[in-house]
Amino acid sequence: MWEFATRSLEASTIFTFAALGELIGQRSGILNVGVEGAMLFGATLGFIAAQLTGSYLIGLLVGLAIGALLGLLHGFFSITLGGDQVVSGMGIWIVGFGLTTYIGNPYTGPLGMARIPNVFGLSPFVYLGILLVLATWFLFSKTSLGLRIRSVGENPAVAEVSGIDVARTRYFSVILGGMLMGLAGAIYGLSYNPVWNYNFLMGWGFIALALVFFSMWNPWLLLGGAILFGAMWQLSLSPELVLPGFLSRYLWRTVPFVITLLVLFAMSSKWFRGRWGAAKPAALGEPYIKG
Repeated sequence: MWEFATRSLEASTIFTFAALGELIGQRSGILNVGVEGAMLFGATLGFIAAQLTGSYLIGLLVGLAIGALLGLLHGFFSITLGGDQVVSGMGIWIVGFGLTTYIGNPYTGPLGMARIPNVFGLSPFVYLGILLVLATWFLFSKTSLGLRIRSVGENPAVAEVSGIDVARTRYFSVILGGMLMGLAGAIYGLSYNPVWNYNFLMGWGFIALALVFFSMWNPWLLLGGAILFGAMWQLSLSPELVLPGFLSRYLWRTVPFVITLLVLFAMSSKWFRGRWGAAKPAALGEPYIKG
């Protein structure tokens, strides 16, 4: 049972990192549905960098860097060009899906390095994830930077009149968000499952995307949802540890995705928009052209 709990927390940490990156971008008004693609790039390039150099730190830094670059790219299409944010995000996912398969194929197999040591029985990234949730909450609740980010996500025209540089604030948000997505992928490939294989994330980025909506853009609710999804994912991999003999593991593996679909379906309903719509950034997904 302890093994199940620790692996669940490790999985939830990866969901947390990726979802917080998406949350920061969305609070500024930029939607990025390419979370899966950014995570694939971070996982693959971080894995390769760590294997070639023998350094986990370099692998994690590469994940951060590629995530920042993808965030910048998404920002260019969405902010500077004013393009469709969904199309741009899907492009990142499609390119990530194909290109990482080509780049990573020669490195298929285990990482071949000693595992990152635990701290009090847990991965150090678990503690880092909790600190990151706290930092994100503090950013949006207690700082002027967080207020600027929320302002451009609610009404960019008013924010511009108030002296806030909308484009700069949104670029900062999507680049920071991209860094967290890339780092989430690197953590997956270097710590949680250090064995590279074709499309080895298996939809984790889409679950992270759903978590942002599930949390109603609240970092603490997001953490709770990540823990829930982490436990469900681990249950789908090792149901015999908790519920031996109850349903097939292949049926359990569909549960996280079924719940993801249900969450997204509920988010699109008139009931949810009427009851909880105030939590959604008003300008989310809408390009802003400075007048």
